Amino acid sequence: MARLAGKIAIITGAAGGMGEAATLLFAREGAKVAAVDLDEARLAPVVEQIKAAGGTAIAIGADVSKTTDVERIVARTCAELGLPTVMFNNAGVDSEGKRCILDIDEAAFDKVVEINLKGVWLMIKHVAPKMIEAGGGSIVNTASIGAFVAASSAGYCASKAGVVGLTKAAAVELGRYNIRVNTLCPGATETPMARNQRAEMIAKGLPISNEIMDRLGVLGRMALPEEMAKMALFLASDDSSYATGADFINDAGWMAMCGVTVQPWSGGNHNRILKEYSDDDRHTFPRQGAPRRHQAEDRHPHSQFQRGTALGRPL
Repeated sequence: MARLAGKIAIITGAAGGMGEAATLLFAREGAKVAAVDLDEARLAPVVEQIKAAGGTAIAIGADVSKTTDVERIVARTCAELGLPTVMFNNAGVDSEGKRCILDIDEAAFDKVVEINLKGVWLMIKHVAPKMIEAGGGSIVNTASIGAFVAASSAGYCASKAGVVGLTKAAAVELGRYNIRVNTLCPGATETPMARNQRAEMIAKGLPISNEIMDRLGVLGRMALPEEMAKMALFLASDDSSYATGADFINDAGWMAMCGVTVQPWSGGNHNRILKEYSDDDRHTFPRQGAPRRHQAEDRHPHSQFQRGTALGRPL
């Protein structure tokens, strides 16, 4: 049986990346889906694909940081699909250009917090009453490993940490109504947002830290959006029926790694998994003031000593 059979889901940020992957997956698993994104035109191919496969979906262009837009999302979902029982709050931006906290302007900071944090709150505020009317449901909020470590710019990390706190408060307050609320905390994921960030940084002449992104985990690669969508499906479905108020970290083990260099297994060939990066100078991210280095050990996923502390040195 489909894991979301009979469910009505709202997914924000549905036009690309994890949101698009989740929209297609949730529909395949039986949900009727309200796909939400700022640009409704970009949702058309996603919705058409679902309908072509025999599923049900509608496209809603909306800004989740605006109350009137959120009210319209709820109204259209209820009128055209029914009472929502699943919500994946996935809309988000990382628009500070990876700038230092001292260089971020107020407008950029405000935009990130408005969409990433306020948008999640507004969606919960207006959708949860309909979930209560439906008898309960599951809310999945996209946070980030940036909620726990400084993996991006200040506003982004602050907004995602806020999502983690908001999720716990919502889980406690809404549990009595049979609504579960959890966070999905992705690591480095190959999404349009990640690709756009790299392009913008190149255009501005800023250093590209691809090496760090490619090494954000012990698996030696970035995640696919579909891998995050599958985790969201688990949290949205009854498979996670006892989980609420929890942070589900899906980061290929990056947060489990420390800053101390560990020698590779003597019986293995770790150079094999790193071959694809060996000729790309962009994947070299030396310590400040240090020369670029290309030895194999610098590319091993565990060779993190140079960035093991904020000060860049051992005790």
